[in-house]
Amino acid sequence: MKTYSYFSLKYGVISPDAIVEWAVDNGYSAVCLTDINATGAALSFVRAAQRCGIKPIVGAEIRNGMAIQATVIAKNNDGFNELNLFLSEHIHKNKSFPDRLPAFANCYIFYPLRTDFTDLGPNEFFQIQHTDLTNIPLKFKHLSTEKMHALEPMLFRNKRDFNTHRLLRAIHHNTLLSKLAKKEQANEKERFLSKNDLVKMYGDEVHYLKRTQKLLASCQVNFEFGDHATPQNPVSYTGSVQEDEEMLRQLCADGLAYRYPTITDEIIARIEMEIDIIAQKDFLSYFLMAWDFTSFARSQHFFYVGRGSGANSIVAYLLRITDVDPLELDLYFERFINLYRKNPPDFDIDFSWRDRDKVIDYIFKRYPNAAWLCTYNTFQYRATIRELGKVFGLPKTEIDKLSRHKIPESNLDAISKLVIRYSTYLHGIPSHLSVHSGGIVVSEKPITSYSATFLPPKGYPTTQFSMLEAEDVGLYKFDVLSQRGLGKIRECLDIIAYNQAENPPHDIHDIAYFKEDEAIKSLLLEAKALGCFYVESPAMRMLIIKLKVNTYLELVAASSIIRPGVSQSGMMREYILRHRNPSRRNEAHPILLEIMPETYGVMVYQEDVIKVAHYFAGLSLAESDVLRRGMSGKFRSRDEFQGVRDLFFSNCTIKGYDESLIATIWQQIESFAGYAFSKGHSASYAVESYQSLYLKAHYPLEYMTATINNFGGFYSTEIYVHEARRFGAVIEAPSINEGDYTSILIGNRLILGFVLVAGIEANCVRAILKERLENGAFLDFDQLMQRIYLPLEQLSLIIRIGALRDFSEERKTLLWKSHFYLTKMAPKSKQHTLFNTPAVSFQLPELEEQVLDETFEQMELMGFPLCNPFELLANPLPQHTLARQIPQSLGLIIELYGYLVTVKYSKTLKGSIMNFGTLIDVEGDTIDTVHFPESLRKYPFMGKGIYRMKGRVTEEFGYYSLEVGEMEKLRFVDDVRFG
Repeated sequence: MKTYSYFSLKYGVISPDAIVEWAVDNGYSAVCLTDINATGAALSFVRAAQRCGIKPIVGAEIRNGMAIQATVIAKNNDGFNELNLFLSEHIHKNKSFPDRLPAFANCYIFYPLRTDFTDLGPNEFFQIQHTDLTNIPLKFKHLSTEKMHALEPMLFRNKRDFNTHRLLRAIHHNTLLSKLAKKEQANEKERFLSKNDLVKMYGDEVHYLKRTQKLLASCQVNFEFGDHATPQNPVSYTGSVQEDEEMLRQLCADGLAYRYPTITDEIIARIEMEIDIIAQKDFLSYFLMAWDFTSFARSQHFFYVGRGSGANSIVAYLLRITDVDPLELDLYFERFINLYRKNPPDFDIDFSWRDRDKVIDYIFKRYPNAAWLCTYNTFQYRATIRELGKVFGLPKTEIDKLSRHKIPESNLDAISKLVIRYSTYLHGIPSHLSVHSGGIVVSEKPITSYSATFLPPKGYPTTQFSMLEAEDVGLYKFDVLSQRGLGKIRECLDIIAYNQAENPPHDIHDIAYFKEDEAIKSLLLEAKALGCFYVESPAMRMLIIKLKVNTYLELVAASSIIRPGVSQSGMMREYILRHRNPSRRNEAHPILLEIMPETYGVMVYQEDVIKVAHYFAGLSLAESDVLRRGMSGKFRSRDEFQGVRDLFFSNCTIKGYDESLIATIWQQIESFAGYAFSKGHSASYAVESYQSLYLKAHYPLEYMTATINNFGGFYSTEIYVHEARRFGAVIEAPSINEGDYTSILIGNRLILGFVLVAGIEANCVRAILKERLENGAFLDFDQLMQRIYLPLEQLSLIIRIGALRDFSEERKTLLWKSHFYLTKMAPKSKQHTLFNTPAVSFQLPELEEQVLDETFEQMELMGFPLCNPFELLANPLPQHTLARQIPQSLGLIIELYGYLVTVKYSKTLKGSIMNFGTLIDVEGDTIDTVHFPESLRKYPFMGKGIYRMKGRVTEEFGYYSLEVGEMEKLRFVDDVRFG
């Protein structure tokens, strides 16, 4: 038999594990998986078969569309590699598969019965089904029956599987189920048959089955998994394991002077301990490869940050893979690598979004056996409802209601009930393959030793298996990610270099220096971190105020506490209480306080799960790590996780803990472990936060310019422009003579970039900049028209935004002239002449320019005005309380006026909607508001604008907010352009 899993995308319906379990239950000693043009399921299939004690046979069914070309089955691992190379070549080039396949040395090839294939090689055969038995003596009697082998396709366990298959095929073809052609679906008779039923089906012709069994008996594809897996990464970086270790030691020695002014015995002992474990676990080449591509990045002046549990390593710190000192933070290396941890570690390294692609390109060119990891996009409830609704022909309005649970079950018609029922069957089945956000593996053997690869748009070979299978089989993963926060830091340094060349910044990697910087401490204490990585959001600003954060270690803790699980479980509040009130720390369980003294007995980091499981519940370190990984969602469904969970409860009971205490501790673990950061990860984020805070504290205009250009902050561009103005920037509209595509800073003049103007095309701006660079500034409108061709709609936008303000004419005059030039006179190419051609003069009527004309143009084209928005109110503000006066009004009902920045939607315990608002007052200071459900129903936010708010001032742990009782949106002046 040959089976298909649901990794025959939108065709198969059963998981590889389920196929193996079915084979065991039905008397088979071996089972064959032949997914269509794919081998990504092979690793999980072989793993499941080995666990169940059944022999796995692996191959692939080669198809062009629905036409079966052949079935290829690997004799051994070399044959599996051959098959994957063949598949990859055709998938990469989108080539059709040939009628006759190449002669594989280590694979068996089975063709459908064909009258013209009479010269089969020693590894080539015909595949037959029981339905072919009557035709063999009639149509194929000239073919040798010795070359015929029974390969019965098995796809469905029951009628439901067949129906699910048909729905998947209809979704694949984007057609109604009723219009799905028979040729586009499998035969309903391709059912899973027990071994006895299969033998009975062939009756007197059972020799075809026996022949197949005898042939495939020699097939053996093996992989090692989990506890038995050996690292599959390159054996060595230098060509010798001994030289790898020597090189790693030398690199550590080279990094000591940079990282540590004073070398202590503790530092040397930690280095020796880490290198010893790294060598024992065969991870030397992994560290050296990470050093290699981060060294390349530094050589190119690329900015990056190493994070995740890799920051727990002093070796990584010395190799400058990370910027976190693990000794200072008491980060234990065993969280990253330990002798009990079977799975390979992975470094998470963020690069600037502008640089990452160059680093990835370097990795793929440097390491031939590199590949991107794939992810499986699975059918999820809402999307599945929509797909099935279309397949069944439901109208869009009904599909919308079904997907949002808007129709009571009692009111569902028969078709809608089918949609709901089959959506549960499709849920979790892979829909299509995608690319992991940053996971790259490098192996010793060709990546085709593990699966075929496909080629996404970026052009790098990508596995057909995910990170879970990679970890199972012992493949390393580097997470090479991008973020805009790093882009801000790098660009800020570039801007400082030209705008304040006489005032260079301190070494941006000298975090120890930043920790003592009083200006940074001041920004933290006052929570004035707008634009700074990870600490600028309203929630983080609130937490920083409540914790009175002004040290690096406090910020490290805050970076993990803010995560959803910690905050929602009540542990964030308990941490704040214990942080502010030392006497409350005595309420912690003595064991928890002893193992987590730094966080007052409160679980804050992922490592705390390991600590609690090991010291509180008595699990081994290996079992504790399984628990941590299971809580992160990676292996929660696996047997080993369930076993460790049961052991946690039984051990705690044996230790005599109260049941309510056990339940509380487990609930805390369960609520936050999937969201909390490792301590090293939080520390890495805090490092980047400190770098951002340093730049904002000492180079605010340069930093806000970089923030505007990188579009990666929590808030809209308008808010960052406003912040730049607060720090003394003179904000100017884009300019063709001084501006650029992105915003630029000249002294304290911030000239916004054309990229912020809706509708302006990058190519058009590049043409202007190129002409300006080559031939100088544009002196007037007529010269602009003579030197460069601009389409009318682009020229109109440039004029409307004020980019031609250097010229003597008003905007409305320029708009008239642009229409005249481009509709009457302008050719589509421009040639430079020795002498300026005199401009045609004509008389225009006097065109009146209103004071606010330009402001409303800015609001239309950029989404915000360059002036203070309070200047646009139809009526002047009355006397009122300012944001800086709120602390003096505690408990009082006051009236505030604020420009809306952002709104956070939340739910009460009863499920009612409430809001948390962030606004700025006329002076630019922040107002935080709370809108409970009753108030929100009466006075909802009505979009962007200025609001009058009346409510009571409340305070918790030094954080002030306004509980809004009533609110109204104020009117702006009428748009003068249409008045």
